Amino acid sequence: MIARFKDLCLDAADAQVLGEFWGRVLDGEVVDAGDGDTRVDPRAARSGAESIWVNRVSEPRTGKTRVHLELRLAGADPAPLVAAGARIVREPDEEIEWWVLADPDGNEFCAFAGRPDTRPGPMELVVDCAEPERLAGWWAGVLGGEVEMTGWDAASLIGATGFPWDEWIFNPVPERKTVKNRMHWDVDLVDPEPTALIRAGATLLREPTDQTRWWVLADPEGNEFCAFPPRPTE
Repeated sequence: MIARFKDLCLDAADAQVLGEFWGRVLDGEVVDAGDGDTRVDPRAARSGAESIWVNRVSEPRTGKTRVHLELRLAGADPAPLVAAGARIVREPDEEIEWWVLADPDGNEFCAFAGRPDTRPGPMELVVDCAEPERLAGWWAGVLGGEVEMTGWDAASLIGATGFPWDEWIFNPVPERKTVKNRMHWDVDLVDPEPTALIRAGATLLREPTDQTRWWVLADPEGNEFCAFPPRPTE
């Protein structure tokens, strides 16, 4: 294990608006993170979840959403999500059993009808990629866990260290990544430097600066992520 899953980050034209939306959807507490950014923290009753940082960026959203969350609804339809500000992109049909929605910034996500044996909220993180088994295996080498193949040629990473949801799905798509992901994840390093990550095949995109204490890297398919030095021990 080289690192531990830390949290999610979401780029936004208006971080306050998008933070408030995801706060309503996830029943989280919206915190002013400074410099126009916000953070959605899980409430005490959902302490197993992780925060989502919403970062203000100047560039507009372009291209397909390649990283998204899948949610389990509390009820039979996504009406509460629409009331909170989501837009329905696609209804369930003969091919899919879930709704595809978009948040106020246009980021798509999926919502599944609630069931008696499940609790509402995020259940999976999905990453579109060219080689699901290879990329899932790479992240298993970084974070630990086991890779299982699904019936639709996707790869599922289960048990990654620090990952707060049921599964991390790597979904096969024909198109290659061409623009920066609007959603990315952060990791906490085991060692003080990301040397082991780079040796494993990550690409270093940016070193820490006077304003930032993390490295920006990309995995073998170009998905950006941030790596933080180990958390201080108390």
